[in-house]
Amino acid sequence: MSGRLVLLGTKGGPAIRPGGPWPTSTLLELGGRRIVIDCGLGVTRGLTDAGLSLKALDLVFVTHLHSDHALELGPLIHTAWTAGLATPVKVFGPVGLNRYWQGFLQSLEFDIETRIDDEGRPDLRQMVEIAEFGEGIVMGDGELEVRALRVDHPPVTECFALRFDCGGISVVVSADTAFFPPLAEFSRGADVLVHEAMLQAGVERLVARTGNGARLREHLMASHSLAEEAGTIAARAGVGRLVLNHLIPADDVEIGEADWIEAVRKTWSGPLTIGRDGHVLSVGGIQGGNREDRHETGNTQERNA
Repeated sequence: MSGRLVLLGTKGGPAIRPGGPWPTSTLLELGGRRIVIDCGLGVTRGLTDAGLSLKALDLVFVTHLHSDHALELGPLIHTAWTAGLATPVKVFGPVGLNRYWQGFLQSLEFDIETRIDDEGRPDLRQMVEIAEFGEGIVMGDGELEVRALRVDHPPVTECFALRFDCGGISVVVSADTAFFPPLAEFSRGADVLVHEAMLQAGVERLVARTGNGARLREHLMASHSLAEEAGTIAARAGVGRLVLNHLIPADDVEIGEADWIEAVRKTWSGPLTIGRDGHVLSVGGIQGGNREDRHETGNTQERNA
């Protein structure tokens, strides 16, 4: 069995800037299931650009309710519905997710009821199942099993790393977290670990550009992981590949891929991907070996060298 991981949005934080990357969202295709992980702004366009028919929307997981992970959840499902979605969608997330969904439905009540009456669409309110979860097994459906681990992302307490196991393939998504040693055991032996990452030098420039610099620095350092800390988790877990995602900062012109590689190589010598919007990674089958990613010119499909 093999699968596909598509990084739809790779930026940490909710702001967007001209020509810059989009906030966090990921597509994982495993065992015939289409799994959307987090729904930051831009997820709907990212999915269509990745070739996914919105009518085939299947499973959605939200790691926590910060806006850069959940803002476009409602619009994604509504847009899929207007595109012809006719099958149920199951959405998993932390406590508070159902309140978000009910609020979204209320805000679009006029549009939903009008389209049902005028266009003969099925009732969107009956098509979505919301499942709030905590730690442990989130779902088991055929070959696919999903487990959750509460991570350290103050002040948010309901924030969860997710592990997807299907047909002998394992993919772990860290969610937003400070350095959290239990994540290494949770990720043990996974084919791919997608882990958030931050660069210290970039943080200082980011803080200097904002009007609440001291508070922002305090939050970032308490709630997020430096790139070398992500490498430590990957090394302790013995994963097949580390993918850096939710990059902070992701849109600093003074920071390039080489800077991320230099930081993470202090602690991780294995296969490495520095996230960028639209990047496609094959999971399962032949592994990439202990080498840097190589990319075809003009193509986001990774080649395992």
